[in-house]
Parts: sequence; C-alpha cells; structure tokens
Amino acid sequence: MLALLGGSASVGLAGCSALLSDDEEDEETDYETTEHAEKAQEAWERIVNNPGPDAEETRTQAYIEIEEAVRDDMVLLPMYHSKGEFFWYDNVELPRLGALGRHHVKHNRTKVEGDSELNLINASFDELDPIMSTDTASGEVIVQLYDTLTNYPAGVAEVENQLLDSFETSDDGLTWTFTLKDGVQFHDGRDLTADDVKYSFRRLAESEYSERSNFVTSSTSGLGIVHETTDDGGVAPDSLAIDIVDDLTFEVTLQEPNPAVLDVLTHTGFAVVPEGLVGDIEGYDGEVSHDEFRTEMANGTGPFEFDEFNPGEDVRLVRNDNFYGTVASVESVHWEINEDPESKFTYAMEKNADFFEIPTSYYDPGLIDAETDDNNREFGTYGEFENGETTNYLAVPELGTYYFAFNVTNVPAPVRKAVAHVVNHEEFVNDILQNRGFEAFSFTPPTMWPTGADGYQDWKDEWPYGVNDMQRSEAKDLLEEAGFTEDDPFEMEATVYKSSPTFQDMADEIKRRLSGIGIDLKTKATEFSTLQDRGEDGDLEMYSLGWIWSWPDVAYGHFSFEPKNTDTSKMPNEATGYYLDWQANLEDES
Repeated sequence: MLALLGGSASVGLAGCSALLSDDEEDEETDYETTEHAEKAQEAWERIVNNPGPDAEETRTQAYIEIEEAVRDDMVLLPMYHSKGEFFWYDNVELPRLGALGRHHVKHNRTKVEGDSELNLINASFDELDPIMSTDTASGEVIVQLYDTLTNYPAGVAEVENQLLDSFETSDDGLTWTFTLKDGVQFHDGRDLTADDVKYSFRRLAESEYSERSNFVTSSTSGLGIVHETTDDGGVAPDSLAIDIVDDLTFEVTLQEPNPAVLDVLTHTGFAVVPEGLVGDIEGYDGEVSHDEFRTEMANGTGPFEFDEFNPGEDVRLVRNDNFYGTVASVESVHWEINEDPESKFTYAMEKNADFFEIPTSYYDPGLIDAETDDNNREFGTYGEFENGETTNYLAVPELGTYYFAFNVTNVPAPVRKAVAHVVNHEEFVNDILQNRGFEAFSFTPPTMWPTGADGYQDWKDEWPYGVNDMQRSEAKDLLEEAGFTEDDPFEMEATVYKSSPTFQDMADEIKRRLSGIGIDLKTKATEFSTLQDRGEDGDLEMYSLGWIWSWPDVAYGHFSFEPKNTDTSKMPNEATGYYLDWQANLEDES
C-alpha cells in the first residue's frame, strides 16, 4: 500500500523505496533503513528475555542499542527534556510538585482561600476509564477519582502506600502478599476488597479497551504476573496468578523477581474499580455499559466524585466526604478544556484559573525571584503580571522528553535525517523555549542514562547531526542524493498540538531552515486528542509529542520503540508504541 504525500512523492510501506513523481514511477531510491529497525527489535527482545537482576549489563547494552537505532534511523528527534513551571495565586495552597509531574497530584490537600472550588485548565481527552488513560490530561482527572495501591505523592519519586496497608515478599522474590487498608469505601458506599483489585488488574490485562496490558504481563515494562495466553497472544481469561487470601489480602506470583513492583503499581492503569462494574472481561455482565463508564460516570475510592464531563468543554468533580484519607477542603474541582494559548493566558489573568502555566510568548525570566531546594526545584515568586498580581512560582526538572517524530511509512529516512541536521538544540532551547527546558540528544533523560553521566556525555559528543550546529549543507546533500531538490521537493506536514505553541514555533523555524533545499514543510496545529487519533490511524507524517515517565525506569520509555509495537494498524490495543510504523522496516514485515 502506498501513501500519497502532497501529490509529489509516494513512499513505499516498507520504507525501502520512494517514487519521485508520477512521471517516474519506475525510479526507486533505496533508503537502507531495515538494519536499524532490526537492531531495535532484537535489542528489545533481548531485554524481555533477560529480566533478572544478573542480566543488568545485558539490558544496559540493549537500551543503548535502541537509542542508537532511533538516532541512526531518525524515527524520533528529541528536542528538549522538560522543565515544569507552575504559577498560582496567593489564595491557593498546594504541595510542591516532583519530577514525575502534576498528573500525580491529588487535590484533597490543595486549599483555596475564599472559594469553594479549585479552578484549573486542561487539554482535551476522551475518557475517564483508567485502563484507557495514556496521557497526562486524563491522568490528572483520574487520580482524583480513583486510587492505586501505591503512589508518588505530588509526583515526588518516593513511593508511598495508598490503598495498600502492608506487603510481604517471598525469599525468592516471586510471590508478593498485599494487604489492603480496612474501611475504604467506593463512592457508592460499597467496601473495598481484594476481589475488586483482582477484577481491576484483570481488566487492565484482558479488556479489549485496555491500552497498557503489558504493564500487567511484562517483567520488563510492568509487573510480569504469571498468566496463560490465548492463541492470538492475549491473556487467557482469569489466568492471572492472583490468589485471594481473604477480604483484604491477596497474593501475586511473578515470572521473575521484580524490584520495581511498587513503582509500577502507581500507574493509573492499576486504579481500583468495584468488581463487576463493567462487563468487558469474561465472567461479568457489567452494571453499566463501557460507553457510560468511559465518559458519564465514575466509581472509585478517590478524594473526589464524578459530577460532569463534557468532552472538549469541561470537567467537574465534587468532594468525597467519606474519603478514607484527608478530606478535601474545597467542595469541587473544575477543569476548563482549553488548548488555545492566548485564551488560556487570558483565562488565568482574569483569575478564572487558580493554578496554571503560561505560554512562552508571555514569559519573562527576569520576573522570577526563586531559590533552589534540595530536590533542585526552584521555588519563589513570579511577577508582576499585567493584572498587577505577583504569583507563586515553582520550576521542576521533570523526567520528560519532548520530540518530533515521523511515521516511517510516510516520510523517508533522508528527509527525517535532513530535519535533524538543521536543528541546533541550543538555539531552539534558548531562543524559542527561553531556557524553559534542557537540550535533548537522547530520548532517555541524562539523569536516567544507562551508563551514567560520563556515558551520556560520550553519547552527546557523538551525535551525528551536529552538536548545536545547524548543518544545512549536509541536509541538502542528503536530499539531493535521494532526488529531492528545491525544484522538486518532498512535501511534508508537521502536526503540532495547539496547547504547545513552542512546538509551532519550532516547526516554523525548521520549515525556514529547510526552505530551498528539497523539503516543502507545512505546519498544522490541532487538538491534542485529534493528534492522538490521527497517530493511531497512521495519518501523521512529522508530529510533536512528549513522554513523561510514570516511574523512573528506562524500559518504561523504551517499550514503545519496539518496532512491532509501533504498528498503527493494531493501535490502540494490540500495539501501544509511538506512532512510527517502524515495523514496516523489518525484513519479515516489508
């Protein structure tokens, strides 16, 4: 199958050839991308097949090989590692956020003086079902409604028990015995039991709606619970090795010892819902339809209860007065769904939002007065704003990477590499981001680099597209060799999401740098949820997105690079990787 791009070039599905024009249908150019996809696939399989503590060196080498394959095939261009910056008015009191992001914050400890409602801004999302949540926008709401066994309080990377009272592990590390807190109730008044946890884990593993079943079954990117498989590779119904001991106690048996169990359990996919609430796994008819559960109701144990969700417009939750922990001081939390930077800023300046971010176009680093704490967070004030207010200010180095990526079936390798050659990371971070981030030469953040700080420096020094050097002539040579010139350019669309105007600015600057050397780049801004939908449909060429680590483990970011997991024709359930279609470059797929 061929994909038509702008009427001037078609790219073969296997990524091995391109037809330069309708008049030259027989002329093909070999892009030699298969070796890198094969390298990534083999490396990921080596990681999966060597999960034990004695194979750490093997996994480390495989992680590096995946980064090399991503770089050398240029399927994803890391732009910057994130620095979260947050602003809030003096009448608001909230906990200091950690490196894992604001979507971990439960607002039962947030206080708003003089108002009964906490008002926030969010990006668009389509569901409140925890097993479908793969983005921070939905996650920020879901953590108010539902609880997991463990959590990272306010995104600080120190695991704490949440629904969990205690746990024990066997001497061989394969059996974990969990005991739940007594007296916890769901929003409808029923008591939390171990059966609810088992049902919730089964939904994450077995439901057709789950987008993270690997978090249950994989020892590398999840828990690695013992289970049986069906003929098509899915989880056999009710085969998870979860044994109920009593109402509050259950045992889980793992395939391999896994020291990250408590970290993995913090993910919203493991949020606990009442047993039998939805009939999407064998053995249950369901109390409500999945469509209703997805957008029209919620029934968790969290500090807030569902009030209303109008996709694309707003969300409102109300206080759970029977919450087992600290009951919220605010009566409700409201999110305005708004992805327009100008409108969001106006909304905040009119004090319609209590806690917010500001677009770079309105950002002035000279207005910051802050000190750095022991966790390398900057805390102080910012202002004053145009409304005369000076706000509280918090800056947090996050475990996140923001990038441009490519669907390889739509964009040939020389074009992808040409884009990388014209990017000077230092200029983009300084001039466009105004230093609101850190240069990224790898997908994995430097603080998590598998071979440490010295290893990362060596990696950066070997960046083949120029370290902070725009290489327009090298890009032009690549494109000419592939048959793309100023007179006959490759036409490509860069899709960015509206809520991130800096990516629009970056795309525009890349367009300017590529002009006249063989790429005609057009940019398009769209809603975040629309970009996700197009990605899963294989309908993107070049696009912007970001990845925030839910727990600090290299594998958590790398599982989505496995080429076979980037097959958009199998998304969002069978395949859960980045929107790359990199599997098309594998020999057995091409």
